[in-house]
Amino acid sequence: MVDNNSNPLGLDATIAAEIGKVQQLNLQLLAQQFSELWSHGRNIILCWCAVESGVEVLVVPHYFLSDFTESLNDCSPVDRLDALNGRFIRQLISGGRQLSVEDLHSTAKRFDLEVQALALPVPVTKKNVVCKAIDQLVQRYSLNYVKNRGVLLFDICDFSLVTSFEQISQLSSLSYSLNSARIKLRSIGVEVNFSRTTTGDGYYIWNRDSRPQGNADLFYFMLLVLADNALARRKMQQHNKRRRAKANNVPLLRTGFHIGSHYEFYQTESGTAAVDSFIVGDVTIELARMLELAQPGQIFIGDIDTWLPTSRSEGSYLVTVDSQNFVDRVSRRAGALNGLELSGEKISDLHCYLTGETGASAGRSVRRFKVTDKHGYSRNVYNLRINIRTCDGRPLLLGLSDSNLPKRQYDGVTAIAESDRVLKRLSPSIAVADD
Repeated sequence: MVDNNSNPLGLDATIAAEIGKVQQLNLQLLAQQFSELWSHGRNIILCWCAVESGVEVLVVPHYFLSDFTESLNDCSPVDRLDALNGRFIRQLISGGRQLSVEDLHSTAKRFDLEVQALALPVPVTKKNVVCKAIDQLVQRYSLNYVKNRGVLLFDICDFSLVTSFEQISQLSSLSYSLNSARIKLRSIGVEVNFSRTTTGDGYYIWNRDSRPQGNADLFYFMLLVLADNALARRKMQQHNKRRRAKANNVPLLRTGFHIGSHYEFYQTESGTAAVDSFIVGDVTIELARMLELAQPGQIFIGDIDTWLPTSRSEGSYLVTVDSQNFVDRVSRRAGALNGLELSGEKISDLHCYLTGETGASAGRSVRRFKVTDKHGYSRNVYNLRINIRTCDGRPLLLGLSDSNLPKRQYDGVTAIAESDRVLKRLSPSIAVADD
């Protein structure tokens, strides 16, 4: 029996509230049929379309996408047709999965696939919210490609050197900071519906909202997580001093933030509505390599090339931003965080910036570090500094200052190489300094 009065699909609450009972019944029936087609992971659902009798879908074996590995990995296939098909498949698994009837049948013909019809008691409504809900269901039983999504990596320093009890305490403390940051942002109208994947000694974190504003919201989320963590560490140290204790239950973090591409896989539990998602791709690889070389307490920002809305208003438009533009823009809007309470202390002011040097002409040069990993691959990163003042007047300084960072190349391959210095003057003029 299908339960009409529950939401076993795990849909976003806002979406579920807008869907009528009849269409919720449709969705629950679709979820059951999708699960049967998925067959515990044997198949994936590529796309769907609405028809009078219900929906039609294209279902392929899970190994179907391996035929396009070179294209999906941005390699250069020898066969031009393979390259075109691979590009088409990646576009197909990006974003929404609803096609027109004509496009779905054309796709089936292109790849010699059989269209499968799923009957429903009433036709699927054309309401946008219902189509989005069906897309969510399809993506649960598929593989998804995301071109530009912000991802965080929190890495706990010296995790393997502490006791098992301290390890679980540190993970619990970090998890609380994540939940607390989400609740605080929600109180000012910013929703970060985050997912996480554990790395053993930390987490990859991403916002399920992959739009450009969702990436900016994830950055605010990072600021609050780090602030809550730092305040908790300060209180732990004060407690240890008073009690002459050696508690080590609040983690010291290395942090990375980057925006890039990845594939997303949903691990759906057979017979239940429980869903976990996992991501892997360029953005997670970049973050892992960045933090291999980060110092305790350091915050690295990747070499970003993305878009950001000019504001939260309906009339906003997207502008292209690099790492410094991104940080400058989100920092200017960080006043919305003032007044939020973390670990019993209220934020009165928050400012963040990429570190560099100040010259005699009042110009600020942002240092760009070239990080070379153990495989010999190099990438550019930036060092982030966060200044927070609480209502009691005490400053909270997060990240490493520029004076604590290397000025010259270290020996060995796994090192932070000599920085490029890109001069960004406070006036509109921009010059490039010599290395």
